[in-house]
Amino acid sequence: MKTFIEPRAGCNAIVTIATGGDYFALWDRHARSAWEAYCRRHDLGLIVFVEELISRDATDWKKVHWQKTLLGTALKNANCKATNICFLDTDILINPIAPNIFDMYDPTTFGLVSLRKRLPFPYQEVLRRMAFLRHHYYDASYPLDSALFMSIEQLYEFHELEPQEDEACTGVVLFNIEEHSHLMESWFHKYDSGVQSITNGGEQTHLNYEIQRTKRVTWLDYRFQAIWAFEMAWKYPFLYGAGRDNEKSIRDCIEASLYQNHFLHFAGYWHESQMWKMGGFFSDPEQSKMRDEYRAYLDMPVTGTPQGIIRPK
Repeated sequence: MKTFIEPRAGCNAIVTIATGGDYFALWDRHARSAWEAYCRRHDLGLIVFVEELISRDATDWKKVHWQKTLLGTALKNANCKATNICFLDTDILINPIAPNIFDMYDPTTFGLVSLRKRLPFPYQEVLRRMAFLRHHYYDASYPLDSALFMSIEQLYEFHELEPQEDEACTGVVLFNIEEHSHLMESWFHKYDSGVQSITNGGEQTHLNYEIQRTKRVTWLDYRFQAIWAFEMAWKYPFLYGAGRDNEKSIRDCIEASLYQNHFLHFAGYWHESQMWKMGGFFSDPEQSKMRDEYRAYLDMPVTGTPQGIIRPK
């Protein structure tokens, strides 16, 4: 593993898994600087696992998405001094001035962000917009009705699991090393290497099931895992059409979304989910200065004192 910022004893850390040169190179080039700025701002460690956490020869080896459940054990074995961990997928951009995610977390629980509830827009409507715009602009074979619209009950029943109250996107998971590492590792070994899922053998529904059945979940603000595919369908639909080839427009919209959110996740495989790979976000020094001033302004108490009529010059 690579330790970019060593966590102090009793502090918290952000951890990701970036196996394979391409995944690490993309994260290093396009996401790392903002992650580091965020971690330094809040005194957090930053650790990246660049090799798989279990041998491919193991009888219950599963794709790397599952291996986040082994992180706690791996960190304990490495004598990591962090207390709580925030796992993030590598395709997440962080707003460097965002608040500390650990301030909203109860370490006796798991921290998750819902993919369906407490969204700033109607869930079904944003899905319909996304489906229609993909069908219209990307590929006429993209279905207007598919598993995208599965109910929560249908989702769990498809995987032969007892339905839970919600579905989180497991690109963001918070846990306490001492409290949760052994339990999470047991979930990995519970399922065999041929486990089937709607995400092509991925862990999302199974991990949701295991975490939520503990009945110990802190549901975090959507802004800690805003989904770019939702953001684009709801706020920037012109990027599906003519704007799709305009890198400046795409970058401006992504940065605007980051101003409104804390973490922005480019989950998925469709065109919009690849947009973070163009990089160059918040690279303008003047913009960086303005961002810091904006954060300072947000932290400043306001009085509402009348200033008279003010008109533009």
